[in-house]
Amino acid sequence: MIELPDLRQVRSLVAVAETESFTKAAERLNVTQSAVSHSIRALETQLDLKLVERSGKRLALTQEGSVILRRFRATLKQLELAGEDLALLKRWGQGRLRVGATHTLCHYMLPEVLLEFRKLYPRCEIHLVSGDTSEIIDQLEGAEIDLALGIGGRCPTWARFDGIFRDEMVFVFSKDHEWAQLDEINMAAVEGQSFLVYAQASETYRLLKESFEGAGGRLRSSLSLGDMGAIMEMAKIGIGVGIVAPWVARKEIEKGELISLPLGQVSRARDWGSFCHENRQLSMVEEDFLRICRNVTGQFPEVKSLVRLPKKAEAS
Repeated sequence: MIELPDLRQVRSLVAVAETESFTKAAERLNVTQSAVSHSIRALETQLDLKLVERSGKRLALTQEGSVILRRFRATLKQLELAGEDLALLKRWGQGRLRVGATHTLCHYMLPEVLLEFRKLYPRCEIHLVSGDTSEIIDQLEGAEIDLALGIGGRCPTWARFDGIFRDEMVFVFSKDHEWAQLDEINMAAVEGQSFLVYAQASETYRLLKESFEGAGGRLRSSLSLGDMGAIMEMAKIGIGVGIVAPWVARKEIEKGELISLPLGQVSRARDWGSFCHENRQLSMVEEDFLRICRNVTGQFPEVKSLVRLPKKAEAS
């Protein structure tokens, strides 16, 4: 087993990488230049790798050094966060929640979740960022957030996915659309239609595209939008047929502003849940937050609640 680097070595490599100089790195760390040089040499000997090399008048990391730098930065970030957590614990009843979630969850689920969460933890510091599933997983890997809420299916090897609920999307269209008189949609009708779909870089679009191709069809999009609300508004005024989840369009469907029909042969289930680092134990605050997420989504129309899944989602 490889001996773990000590904190001085970790800080020295990060400082050298960012300043490209032993002298400037030493000034930043408030130590001597020889101390920085010694830490780097000791680390290279310990790992049996060349980590730093000269590039003209500057220092640069080798390929191996660049690989380990990413982990070192994440380590230092986690140590900083641990210090912040300890400071927060000194104030009774306060904690911190750092969550990333997809735009759809931020819009249609999290307001109700956070309302309930605030009642339980009124002094908790909440940091919320939004993005597509892949974007918030990147933030999770970089230790910018502690939990990511998104669509399972492609989980990194370093992460764990725990399911919350499963849904299936539906076609939505105006009452004046030609499909309004149909009870179901066959492949012939699908082939002749262009759709209002979610952003092409999203996990939702990828799953739909795979599903259409698996049924022998092709997902033709007349508009690709980054907002489910925009898709529904376009569908309501007859711009085209949208593809959304029933829990997203529940108000519009209940009011009769949109008609919905199952996707039929191109149907594809999506598993929604939380991502975190594989071996990380969730805090009580995070556990309660996810419990509230399950309670809220359990009231969504046409969804199936999922028990916590210890297994990883399919690797990409």
